[in-house]
Amino acid sequence: MILQREAGAGADPFIVENSDGAGGFVIVCEHASNAVADRFAGLGLADETLESHIAWDPGALDVARHMAERLDAPLMRATVSRLIIDCNRPLDAPDLIVAQSDSIAVPGNRIGEKERRLRIATIHEPFHAALGRLIGNRLAASQPTALVSVHSFTPVLNGLSRPWKVGIIFGRDRRLADPLISGLKDDGSLVVGVNEPYSPADRVFYTHERHAEPHGLPCAMIEIRNDLIEDPASQRAMAVRLSRLLKDALAALADMREDTFRARLAK
Repeated sequence: MILQREAGAGADPFIVENSDGAGGFVIVCEHASNAVADRFAGLGLADETLESHIAWDPGALDVARHMAERLDAPLMRATVSRLIIDCNRPLDAPDLIVAQSDSIAVPGNRIGEKERRLRIATIHEPFHAALGRLIGNRLAASQPTALVSVHSFTPVLNGLSRPWKVGIIFGRDRRLADPLISGLKDDGSLVVGVNEPYSPADRVFYTHERHAEPHGLPCAMIEIRNDLIEDPASQRAMAVRLSRLLKDALAALADMREDTFRARLAK
């Protein structure tokens, strides 16, 4: 792992790759970066801490990129560490800007309301405004769209081991989650988390609640244990597996829509 550096003063807190992707998915990676701008003075943390899982989701961006390529999907990724502000949290979440993560204090996050509002205005809201435009443009063009976010999680958090290898997080809409869970469980070597290691009750489903659910879009959040995606080969292999399952799920949804349409015509 390496410590990423800021792109420069005034840089956008996000990058959209393959923005014209014509596939049926939009991929999001909110915790893609561990970059901390110079003005934050490393948040008072050592570089090795900023390279750890508390600052980003190691391996997630590489998997997301492979998936976006295979699915011909736009990929929207954050360019700022989650420690500055977590783009996958609602504004009233207690861990929007954490004072402590995995028993590690974050001195640079002992901030007042003015700094909190500044981080929201310059990072969180621009990220979500851009994602809203991306999805809105696709819907305006009648382009089928499902939203998938890619994350990784640490095998041990706060001293507790986590047995899952991949977790699928979902809300009321299970159109993507169910086939993903079923397909992953077909591999007997995988312990699959169903709304584990997190669930929407933990307020980790914000991106989908804001951008997918209001439009009735299929959506799911994928959590991969980070020791399974530590090198390029394992990242690619995981992306191949997940992309295949997602393609199959979307094709099944299209078939269901066609069957429903034909049934209505027959009445």
